[in-house]
Amino acid sequence: MGLKIEIRDMGAIQMRDEDVKRDFANHVQDGLSARPRWLSSKYIYDAEGSKLFEQIMALPEYYLTRAEYSILEQRSADIAKRLPDWADFDVIEFGAGDGTKTRLLLAELLKQRRFRYLPVDISEQALKDIQLNFSNWLPELDLVPQQAEYFAALDSLKSNGRPKLVLFLGSNIGNFSTEQTLDFLRQLYALLSPGDCLLTGFDLKKEPQRILAAYHDSKGVTQEFNRNLLHRINRELGGDFNPEHFEFFPSYHPETGEMRAYLVSTCSQDVYIETLGEVFHFEAWDAIHTEISRKYTLPRIEELAAKSGFELAEHFLDSQGDFVDSLWQVKSA
Repeated sequence: MGLKIEIRDMGAIQMRDEDVKRDFANHVQDGLSARPRWLSSKYIYDAEGSKLFEQIMALPEYYLTRAEYSILEQRSADIAKRLPDWADFDVIEFGAGDGTKTRLLLAELLKQRRFRYLPVDISEQALKDIQLNFSNWLPELDLVPQQAEYFAALDSLKSNGRPKLVLFLGSNIGNFSTEQTLDFLRQLYALLSPGDCLLTGFDLKKEPQRILAAYHDSKGVTQEFNRNLLHRINRELGGDFNPEHFEFFPSYHPETGEMRAYLVSTCSQDVYIETLGEVFHFEAWDAIHTEISRKYTLPRIEELAAKSGFELAEHFLDSQGDFVDSLWQVKSA
């Protein structure tokens, strides 16, 4: 199986640059017009935001990446054994990043299985980076990148009859509200077939100050990561935000497990966004909600699986009990 270096044509669902820009503009319009204001953290991850996140993952306070890496480093063989005995299947990953963690599982699967790896992302550059990385790491991998929204890509693959393992790693599930999480999982379940599997990363509840420190690092990288939303609006939509006039404020609620982040205006100011043709006024201490990262308990994870139609196969935890990759399966007919 040779490495495929082209991006597979996704036809109508392939995201063009103008589509991405239009979606971003609509999102900014909606979020800054709302009360309270909000912007989704997914738009932080342009090229600059991705570089900043790589710095965050290397910070001593940010335990999440190291914890999940250790799971995949030490338990990939166990995860592979827990999968159904498929002769050939698809591994579909939502939000693969640079593939550093995923390659550990894929390398283990390559020892004994035939499969295709289909990373899904709306960013063409992100997919090119993944292609380059895997051409060096696992040149024998059958790699078929999908430039599309998550569910659009999965829906296009639904009728191919191949068993599927969906990966949603890195605690990305924690970026949703309670309602969004259940809606996401139910939509995902509806696009899968009996026997298909889902491996999801969940950050677990722990000492609150340790969680807060992971999102409020001493070097201020997380602040600049969040401010990249404002920089991106300036770059792509002709905004005139002064990011230095917005202070980063994170908070953790131990009862709900919600880690929330805000950009708070430090003065009264007007911001013009050329693409939208609109001025947005901020009073001093007005806030924009930018991130949510929910922390879970194992019983809550099992409840989510049951409510969305999945069966729990097994939890795979790191040695410190900080993080879990939870394997679920679509119930057989």
